[in-house]
Amino acid sequence: MKILTHVCCAPCFTYPHKRMLEEGHDVTAFFYNPNIHPYQEYKNRLGSVEKYVELKGTKVIYDNNYEIENYLRGALAAAERCTFCYTARLEQTAKMARQLEFDAFTTTLLISPYQKHDALARVGEKIAQQCGIAFYYEDFREGYQESRDISKDLGLYMQKYCGCIFSEKERYFKKSIFSNK
Repeated sequence: MKILTHVCCAPCFTYPHKRMLEEGHDVTAFFYNPNIHPYQEYKNRLGSVEKYVELKGTKVIYDNNYEIENYLRGALAAAERCTFCYTARLEQTAKMARQLEFDAFTTTLLISPYQKHDALARVGEKIAQQCGIAFYYEDFREGYQESRDISKDLGLYMQKYCGCIFSEKERYFKKSIFSNK
């Protein structure tokens, strides 16, 4: 299956990339992350993805529209900001996948034990129905530690928060302090 994979960061891509290749899929990375703040963090993650795909000879598409203002407006207005963020990134991925005639789309967010996994899967399935392209679901969380080990071995940049300004603040407070999370 030809799969366009939304990549939030290189470390989260390592294990899903390996698994999907083992399963015989044709995997292309798609970097689209207007939620990442500050801009230097965005550049660090982008650079790490560039390094990984070069090391692995992986096909990649970059959508470098860094629209932080639109993301922040939407996230602040949303009843559930994580769901808003998942939707924004997966809609863009699905549209690109359909336009370029992929068989399916997926996301590396499915590896993180820190994401709202069930909500993420629901968003993926809903967007798949709306866009007329399959959502490739696999629970990659079992490979989370392996992804960190691979990343360390390859010298990839490893961030300490999901990327949005809200999660950056939460990491310092060590708990969710926002009512709309």
